[in-house]
Amino acid sequence: MAEAATTTPSKVKTSRPSATPFEMPKFEIPKFEIPKVEMPAAFREFAERGVAQCKDTYEKMKAAAEEATDVLETTYSTATKGASDYGLKVIEAARVNTNAAFDFAGELITAKTLSEVIELSSAHARKQFEALTEQGKELNALAQKVATDTVEPIKSGMNRAFSKVA
Repeated sequence: MAEAATTTPSKVKTSRPSATPFEMPKFEIPKFEIPKVEMPAAFREFAERGVAQCKDTYEKMKAAAEEATDVLETTYSTATKGASDYGLKVIEAARVNTNAAFDFAGELITAKTLSEVIELSSAHARKQFEALTEQGKELNALAQKVATDTVEPIKSGMNRAFSKVA
């Protein structure tokens, strides 16, 4: 028995992607012609004046911002220097107070009687109270000076900068 080789060529499917039900329909956007209209002269002048005024205001604001930036830079450097001076003054006061404490400890070691210890203690306490009072006054004066030196340029500079804009 002879087998008949009946082979049918397999069909190659060339399928297009099927449109999904949620796909947007494709269409062209209509092109509209914009009519050419001559602008009235008064409207054109009004627009030109507005643009010129905006440019002028922009230049004023730019100058004011630059001046304000300069004022702030100066203020920051003044504040930094003032804070540094204040810190140095605090360190100096701490050094003086520490030396006084060591001197007092050395005097206490050499004391022979209780009455001498009490006398040294009261003298030291009095000197320290006076020293701390004086140091507090100096630190207070320096803090006020730094605050005034820092705030005054900001106040005058900002008033000057924004008075030009107004």
